[in-house]
Amino acid sequence: MTVEDKAGKQATEPELFSPVSLGRVSQVIVDQIRMLIHQGKLKPGDRLPSERELCSRFGVSRVTVREALRVLEAGGLVDIRVGAHGGAFVTTPTNARLGEGLADLLRLSPLTAAEVTEARMVFELGIVPMVVARATEADIAALREICERQKAALKDDTYSMSLSAEFHTKVAACTHNTAIEMLVESFHGPMLMSLKKAKTRAPLMGRKGSAEHARFVDAVADGDVDAATAIMREHLQRTADRVAQTS
Repeated sequence: MTVEDKAGKQATEPELFSPVSLGRVSQVIVDQIRMLIHQGKLKPGDRLPSERELCSRFGVSRVTVREALRVLEAGGLVDIRVGAHGGAFVTTPTNARLGEGLADLLRLSPLTAAEVTEARMVFELGIVPMVVARATEADIAALREICERQKAALKDDTYSMSLSAEFHTKVAACTHNTAIEMLVESFHGPMLMSLKKAKTRAPLMGRKGSAEHARFVDAVADGDVDAATAIMREHLQRTADRVAQTS
């Protein structure tokens, strides 16, 4: 096997790419390559032609090709490697990268703390049965560890809403559903914003919330869906009531 084979199959078929002539040329290139990836004509591990070849096939300058590759890299669709055996390689976007894109959209939208908490009521209550059914011993241990850190932080007065957001993100991860994890990761920023907003109304809210977190974990460990749902509903409703008072 050659070094090139080890690095990944190179996509060299001329018919995969066609010259472009529209205004935002780099975006047209991005769209062509994205479509080829979606169609399965370019697969993870495939190496795109060199910049010189892409310039020739698309009929554009090297600056334009580089701009398109940067956009693809930022979107997690290609990995740019340097060195003698480097190049642009098709890759698979990670959950974190996909979540970042959704998070940007959420942060740039005119969301209110009340809207965020309302969405959490629907979403987080909806996944409780799945969490109870799928949480592993390792998941339970991880949730308890967060609760212990919360208790310690409350004791030395260093508790922050980021600990609460971390707990809720980990709860979603207990579903072992990639789509749910991605959505919650993307919602981390807005969630933190709403929690901080609620704290301005009730500075000591962390103490009761931390206790509810611990009770929720106990209910999940016991396999009690009704109890876990009731605890989470009370927990989220209190936040909803507080952010409503600040609006």
